[in-house]
Amino acid sequence: MIIDTHAHLTNENFADLDHYLGLAKDAGVTGVLTVATTAADAQRCIELAERHPQVRAAVGIHPNDCCQSGPDDWQVIREICKHPRVAALGETGLDRYWDDCPWDVQLDYFRRHLALSRETQLPVVIHTRDCADECLEILRGEARSGALRGVMHSFSGSAEVAQGCLELGLFISFAGMVTFKNAPDLREVAQGLPLNRILVETDSPYLTPHPFRGKRPNHPALVVHTLKVLADLHGMSSELFAEQTTRNAEELFGAWS
Repeated sequence: MIIDTHAHLTNENFADLDHYLGLAKDAGVTGVLTVATTAADAQRCIELAERHPQVRAAVGIHPNDCCQSGPDDWQVIREICKHPRVAALGETGLDRYWDDCPWDVQLDYFRRHLALSRETQLPVVIHTRDCADECLEILRGEARSGALRGVMHSFSGSAEVAQGCLELGLFISFAGMVTFKNAPDLREVAQGLPLNRILVETDSPYLTPHPFRGKRPNHPALVVHTLKVLADLHGMSSELFAEQTTRNAEELFGAWS
């Protein structure tokens, strides 16, 4: 069993979702977390999770979308996160790559998600781009209000940032970037992490792993390529590494079945 801990199954590329979930099952991917970016998307994620037993939902508002949120959207997230098919909050976080939303608005929504995590005990799925050090400092400050539960998704930061996240109790998840030929530094970071804190994901339909890089859509079945690279880095078989990362995912998100 492999769990793809981050996919965007509501994306238009997955109009024939049964086809892609069938490919995932054939590849041994028997669990997928579909992750929302807006309040409306969160409701669609729950609908998918209701229809497909291998799918669970993360509900939240992405840092690049929080500026477009309506006045009632946050209350929607607060209510629907109680749904039994919801396994996490997010994705949330901070982003300096895109100039879509002022920093103070992103920070406000990030802190809302973290506070809701403390309130509900749901883990957070954290996005950070071009601001990993700043994000880590925010998380360190938030940890003073209570223990953090969550994952740094699609990690691409330094070993120092990864260590800081581990010290806060967070998991580290890797997507297709760790398979890219031009990412030896990221593979070195992954190799140095403890096995019990690593997760795997696709971030589909984005970040298609080698040897399919550049092709779209990325889809949950292709997480096996990311898993194989990580397993090799740790000198393990893919089967044993899959067992480990599945245990990790269920420790964070709860039992999948």
